[in-house]
Amino acid sequence: MASTKNNLEILFEDNHLIVINKQSGDIIQGDKTGDKPLSEIVKEYIKVKFNKPGNVFLGVVHRLDRPTTGVVVFAKTSKALERFNKMLRDKTVNKTYWAVVKNKPKKDSDTLIGFLKKNPKNNKSTSYSSEIEGSKKAILHYKILKPLTNYHLLEVDLETGRHHQIRCQLAAIGSPIKGDLKYGFNRSNKDASIHLHARKIEFVHPVTKENISIIAPTPKETIWDACN
Repeated sequence: MASTKNNLEILFEDNHLIVINKQSGDIIQGDKTGDKPLSEIVKEYIKVKFNKPGNVFLGVVHRLDRPTTGVVVFAKTSKALERFNKMLRDKTVNKTYWAVVKNKPKKDSDTLIGFLKKNPKNNKSTSYSSEIEGSKKAILHYKILKPLTNYHLLEVDLETGRHHQIRCQLAAIGSPIKGDLKYGFNRSNKDASIHLHARKIEFVHPVTKENISIIAPTPKETIWDACN
């Protein structure tokens, strides 16, 4: 694991992929805020490290919400990007998340199935119990990993990758994520983060065919420290 001048925490890097432990507040790609995205910071890192002239290729494979932390994969070659995108479509990439909630779910483990509809005006999704026009089926599996003082640590495995899926579906069962005002938690975290962390990603490397398993350390913070 390496850190750089831009505070990039690099979890894995080879000729085809670079995997970063994203910090809360980082955006993956440019948006209307005009803030510098993580993709540009990674490009600059590659440009300097390999003394590359001209534009650096970097493919965004998947995204994490701005207040979320953890594993983000970027492709350094078009071949890796194309193959990784296919792996995601074929559901051969396993992603595991950690979420800290105050309200303990009724079941210690469960599969949540809902139909999520995104409202672009407020950038928020709503979960419905049956399909409605414009909704997409969302499936996740969770289990309580550890009781904490006043909170509970959940491990979440996604079967689908919908907009704000974990945040929305956990809120729908009465267990919004700590700090997530948008989905009903009662107060924000001081740094505007939420306690949702992309903990682990597992896949077969799209080029070398090696089995890859990457774990992202949690942020240095009291409650996250208690999860480990």
